[in-house]
Amino acid sequence: MTITIRPFREPDRPALRAMTIAAFEGVSIDHNIDRLLGPIAAQDWRERKGRHVDDDLDAPGGEILVAQDDDGRPLGYVSLRFDDASKVGQIPNLAVEADQRGKGIGRTLLEHAVARFKERGMTVARIETLEQNPVGRHLYPSVGFREVARQIHFAMPLTGHDDSSGAQTP
Repeated sequence: MTITIRPFREPDRPALRAMTIAAFEGVSIDHNIDRLLGPIAAQDWRERKGRHVDDDLDAPGGEILVAQDDDGRPLGYVSLRFDDASKVGQIPNLAVEADQRGKGIGRTLLEHAVARFKERGMTVARIETLEQNPVGRHLYPSVGFREVARQIHFAMPLTGHDDSSGAQTP
C-alpha cells in the first residue's frame, strides 16, 4: 500500500470528523469536561470535537493535508494554520485511523506539515497535546518538537452554581 499526502477535498469532511472523534477519545479537553461536568448544551464532546475539522478549514490561513491509500481512502490528516505576521505555523489537530496507527502515518503527516510551514516562510512550528495523550507525548518530540510550556485547563458549570467552591445548588 502506498500512502499519498494531498490537500483536503470536501468529500473528506465526514471521514475526517469521524477520525477526529475516534482519535481524541480519552485525550481531549472536550471529553474531560463531559466526564467531569456532563454534556454541555445537550451535546456530548464528540459533536464539539468533530466540529474542529470545520474550524480548522474555516480559520484564516487554515488548511488540511490528508494521507490517503491507493484507493483514495483518507487514513489520517493534519490541520495547519499559518500566521504570516508572526511566522508561526500551528498544528491544531492530527488524527490517524485506528487500524492505521503505528505505521508511521502520523509521523509522515507531521513531516509534511513542517515542510509546508517552511515553504510558507514560517520560522517556528507549534503543536500541543495533553499530558494524558501518550501518543502525542512520544511522537512530537521524536519529530523534533521540544516542550516549551505546560498548561492546566479548568472548567466550571454555569448553571446551578452558587459559589467559587464548585458546590452545586439544588
